[in-house]
Amino acid sequence: MYFLQSAFFFILLISVVVFIHEYGHYYYAKKYKVTVTDFSIGFGKELFGWNDKDGTRWKVCLIPLGGYVKFFGDSNSASKPTHLKNFQSKDHDKLLTTKPLYQRAIIVAAGPIANFILAIFIFALIFMINGKDYSLPMIQEVQKESPAANAGLQSGDKISFINDKQIESINEVSTLIAASSGDIKITITRNSQLLDFVIQPVLKDAKDALGNNMQRKMIGIKIVPYQNKVDRKRLGPAKAIYYALMETYNTISLTLGYLGNVIVGSASPDQLGGPIKIAQITGQVADYGFVPFLSIMAYISISLGLINLFPIPLLDGGHLFFYLIEFIRGKPLNEQIQEYFYRFGFFILFTLMFFATFNDLKGLGLF
Repeated sequence: MYFLQSAFFFILLISVVVFIHEYGHYYYAKKYKVTVTDFSIGFGKELFGWNDKDGTRWKVCLIPLGGYVKFFGDSNSASKPTHLKNFQSKDHDKLLTTKPLYQRAIIVAAGPIANFILAIFIFALIFMINGKDYSLPMIQEVQKESPAANAGLQSGDKISFINDKQIESINEVSTLIAASSGDIKITITRNSQLLDFVIQPVLKDAKDALGNNMQRKMIGIKIVPYQNKVDRKRLGPAKAIYYALMETYNTISLTLGYLGNVIVGSASPDQLGGPIKIAQITGQVADYGFVPFLSIMAYISISLGLINLFPIPLLDGGHLFFYLIEFIRGKPLNEQIQEYFYRFGFFILFTLMFFATFNDLKGLGLF
């Protein structure tokens, strides 16, 4: 039963996030009069679908791990174009490749941007309905022989800044510690004075809030709301949108920082997950209610938008990379070079999927 629940909520989440992403492409393709032949949620065999008045086939397919919008003239679902000579001149206006460079760039970038807009909308909705947490963190306990104890932190210290970023919520503490590379500068308030401490976190096996195994950077403190005061406030639309923008920006920044640390070897890649991990977490979060489910949808939407902007051929970022080269050169790369890039992109994506799946299975204790 739990497996079916996780599968249901995973498919629901992925379908919404993918639909918004692909609709971004679709909307601007229609705006610039590019013919869309297929709008698919999922891959593989079509389960059901219909044709609209413009001839676009809207369909749901068997494998719910993504989706695509296919333009007239594309040789595959990754929008790899075919040569103009294969089409009659009367059909050229229907093709993406014949549109001005700026229109092609907007059509391609609209998918990831739509994902960011979805996340902002969800965060703003949560802040207006459920409120935003403003509980300030206080150190309740410092573990003996821990990095925090060795640095001089004490029970009762109020955490005011981490790496010079003002702390506005207790939730920010673990996030900023986890995203750090190297030493962490923690500024606390003690006896009405601000004191700075530089601490080197340690990597330890732990469990997240849902009970999943993970490795986490720790400094050896237990925190509680300052004076045990939980402060959650509902925000008006303007403030909610502002903080939603900031949450989206901070998530992107922390994600890129973590990936950068993985590349240079200062962070463990064990937290990189794939569909299995997403499905597991989605099912677990759904047990906590609608608001946590919306939150995980927002974070997954940001991740999907961000990943698609990576300059890897077959992804949106790969197409934008080709357009940048075309803008600099004044003409596109020749087809043979693009073909080499597409093959390289396929290899990179396959490698990343294999690694993420391996991490997922290892997290389940199968390796």
